Amino acid sequence: MAGSTRTPPVDFVVVSNRLPVDAKPGADGEQQWVTSPGGLVAALQPVMAGREAAWVGWPGLADTPLETFSLDRTHYVPVSMSEREVAEHYEGMSNATIWPLYHDVIVAPQFHRDWWETYRVVNQRFADAAAAVASEGGFVWVQDYQLQLVPQMLRVLRPDLRIGYFHHIPFPSSELFGQLPWRQEILHGLLGADVVGFQRAVDASNMRQAVRRNVGYSMKKPIVRVPLDARVPRDPDSPPVTASKTREVRVDVFPISLDQAAIVELATTDSVRARATEIREELGQPGTVFLGVDRLDYTKGISHRLKAFGELLAEGTLEASDAVFVQLASPSRERVESYRQLRDDIELQVGRINGEFGHLGRPAIVYLHQNISRDEMMALYLACDVMVVTPLRDGMNLVAKEFVSARTDNKGVLVLSEFTGAADELDQALMVNPHDIDGMKEAFVQAANMSPDEASTRMAALRATVEEHDVRRWATSFLDAVTPPRPKPRR
Repeated sequence: MAGSTRTPPVDFVVVSNRLPVDAKPGADGEQQWVTSPGGLVAALQPVMAGREAAWVGWPGLADTPLETFSLDRTHYVPVSMSEREVAEHYEGMSNATIWPLYHDVIVAPQFHRDWWETYRVVNQRFADAAAAVASEGGFVWVQDYQLQLVPQMLRVLRPDLRIGYFHHIPFPSSELFGQLPWRQEILHGLLGADVVGFQRAVDASNMRQAVRRNVGYSMKKPIVRVPLDARVPRDPDSPPVTASKTREVRVDVFPISLDQAAIVELATTDSVRARATEIREELGQPGTVFLGVDRLDYTKGISHRLKAFGELLAEGTLEASDAVFVQLASPSRERVESYRQLRDDIELQVGRINGEFGHLGRPAIVYLHQNISRDEMMALYLACDVMVVTPLRDGMNLVAKEFVSARTDNKGVLVLSEFTGAADELDQALMVNPHDIDGMKEAFVQAANMSPDEASTRMAALRATVEEHDVRRWATSFLDAVTPPRPKPRR
């Protein structure tokens, strides 16, 4: 392992549930830490480049206390969790309560008081760690739903800090949010930040509405006025807070993006292009390659899209000899029962379709339940004709933006769920309601038969949008909101 260090106070601190590094055995057999791939890492790396910063998070190892270590100019601050805390904070409260509730109750959330207490304890531990490494007047950027109590806990510990919170997943309607027994505590935690950011305008609106209903603070969009002595629980029927002793919290939309230039650089390498050609050959040179790339999660709508594809084969609208669907479903939360059941259901569905329509040498659906390299991912983007991104509910979905960024040839068609944050920006995609199987089938056929000229026009427009709204614009807009520019002195 890299040598442990004592972290000096730093002006920029990121707090997320997981550290963005994985332990790998080095050449000498000693454990080394390497940066792991992922959407959050890719989004924040350009922001953190060139500055001394700290990243607070769980290292992914239960019951394994670790000391702070450094890579380049980033200091990594591990937060320990016991096996029980992993089960109750992460697998339980975060992913069996909050995740399904915030994704429109696609599966029923579970509410357990023990989980909530562990969630609160773990959030306090993260807040303590961040408070210990942030310099006077520094900025702490808390990430996502596992840590919704941290902003207020941090404000109590360090009122000198500037605090931002970014919510990567959807935020539910106030009616759904109202199911949460600890709704006031969650809102109180989030409102400890100076800025609370969301992927979509509807999510920011949902939170403001939840604040109005549950704690009654006064607001003027996008600003919520929070009492300096805010406490929970608070009577929602009490009059709006308009006293002078309040502070402003901005609850607003900041759609996340990616580093398009880095994706273009990787996608245009000779090795990736050659691999894309090999993939088409391995698939038997079909007329149309459909591609889905997702974590194996019930929010991603994998079963719905496979059902649509299977019906097109059954009707003869598509022929398995000329069309293939490649579905990559990377492993996810396999200790959570609903995810184990989902895997069984998807594999059964794939088997049925392949059994009926597959041919010797090539199935109708190529299903991969595994993690693959970034190079292989880029090659898949280049090898496909139709990219299918059809979650039932999603925060942003950077896969859609990755595919668009990789297609420097201006080829390929994007089929996109209207229930993603990406749909707010990528309006040249073929939009679908993933619950509407007939509508999805029509979009698949339209994509497969689209003329090269129309596909090129649409893709060029999509690429221009992603280029304009890149990750630097996202980060800059959020940081500017937390630290507004000082007014110029009058002459």
